[in-house]
Amino acid sequence: MLLTWTLSIFVIAVILSSIKQINQYQRGVKFRLGKFVGIIEPGWRLILPIFESVTKVDIRVKAVDVPNQEAITKDNISVGINAVIYYKVDDVSKAILEVENYFYAISQLAQTTMRNIVGSVDLDTLLSERDKVSEQIRMIVDKLTDPWGIKVQNVDLKDVSLPEDMKRVIAKQAEAEREKRAVITKAEGEVIASTNLAKAAQTLSASDGALHLRTLNTLNDLSSDQSNTVIFAIPLEVLRAFEGKGNDTLKKLAEKFLK
Repeated sequence: MLLTWTLSIFVIAVILSSIKQINQYQRGVKFRLGKFVGIIEPGWRLILPIFESVTKVDIRVKAVDVPNQEAITKDNISVGINAVIYYKVDDVSKAILEVENYFYAISQLAQTTMRNIVGSVDLDTLLSERDKVSEQIRMIVDKLTDPWGIKVQNVDLKDVSLPEDMKRVIAKQAEAEREKRAVITKAEGEVIASTNLAKAAQTLSASDGALHLRTLNTLNDLSSDQSNTVIFAIPLEVLRAFEGKGNDTLKKLAEKFLK
């Protein structure tokens, strides 16, 4: 009787120890006597002790933080870059059978690829086309990790650090560019202003009495100013009246003002 109970407890213990739980976000790689036999889906599964074993693989999207890397751009400028890579296991069996530690392998591959890509572009391209550089890194890493059953979904360059002297050079370049735009804008404004003044002069000269009205308007504006200056305005019609007279002095005076 005691032997029966002992045997029953032993069988129950073996069965309980044989039950393996595979979560929904996992897949199991099953081995029998060291040989790969298949992929285990989520749920409770019986694994024979000693003869069989299972390795669980997380198939969720993972993020690999690539540490800061020192690289030299195509135009021989030293920069520091770091990035983050998002990937997931696409083929569970390859991730276990083809590479020893896919997490570590992806990190090392990403570091090497980052340095190579940065070395193939100049600094301006690296700073202005960061998305394009990130996509190049993603394509290369995804292609090289495809035999491992890994799918690289995205690569983001988080930061590009520059030496202090290069930061000062870029700041000076940006300041010079702003001054250049300011000078161009001012010159364009002067051209527009001169064009409008020429149009206004043509309009005033083409209309009788328009210049006189403009003169009176100017006097009205000056009258509001607290000043000791006294201004006498002579209508142009008065000066024109002297043009036909015989008095040479008045005629010369009129011609001088009319010019």
